[in-house]
Amino acid sequence: MNPLTNMKNVLKLSEHELQHGGKKSWHDMYRDSAWIFVAGFPYTLSEGDLICVFSQYGEVVNINLVRDSKTGKSKGFCFLCYEDQRSTVLAVDNLNGIKIIDRTLRVDHVADYKPPKENEKMDEETLRLYMEGCAPKPQLQQVKTEKSKERKNYK
Repeated sequence: MNPLTNMKNVLKLSEHELQHGGKKSWHDMYRDSAWIFVAGFPYTLSEGDLICVFSQYGEVVNINLVRDSKTGKSKGFCFLCYEDQRSTVLAVDNLNGIKIIDRTLRVDHVADYKPPKENEKMDEETLRLYMEGCAPKPQLQQVKTEKSKERKNYK
């Protein structure tokens, strides 16, 4: 299907949901993935530019800007991962179809994205960032332990 037609269909589906309500959303089928697909942006945008645009709906923890292997230039699409899956719903609903520098963005969910396979040219730290992302890990257990210690000391 033509990407522009697909984008219009996604917008129609979201509009239909808003008008008719309902308990289930079409976004629910992607609840296990925090990745989105972004296409149609100008080739001149860098990873930092894309993070600036998409971070308004949540913290971006990983981005894979697809580049030409010979020239290193952007191919105009990327895969982006949010810290929280709910941010993907906001990004798809609000950024799909917007224009950036006279180019229409296509933003959609990705169900089963796998980061690129190991590359011999990558160093160990870069590989770790590709696989784990760069966001700080939640430290819930440590916070709970500290609070329980404070309670014991308070009594």
